[in-house]
Amino acid sequence: MTRITLISRDGCHLCEVAEQTLDRIAPGQWTRVELTGSVELERDYGDRVPVVLLDGKEHGYWRVEEDRLLRDLGRPAGAPRL
Repeated sequence: MTRITLISRDGCHLCEVAEQTLDRIAPGQWTRVELTGSVELERDYGDRVPVVLLDGKEHGYWRVEEDRLLRDLGRPAGAPRL
């Protein structure tokens, strides 16, 4: 089960940075959802992408808070990345 979801938009520089961060700290453990074309996602998140969801709940937006995300995943911030 994927715990991390990234709501993203093509052509968004911050989204690209967030994707790279998630690839580094949680490779293969996250899913990307495209915002464009979804009225509901645009309404809820359109002005805040990228948005990180953890277990379906909003964890943060604009930037991935690495230490906080790792802590909330149950891994210490200083632990080796997976």
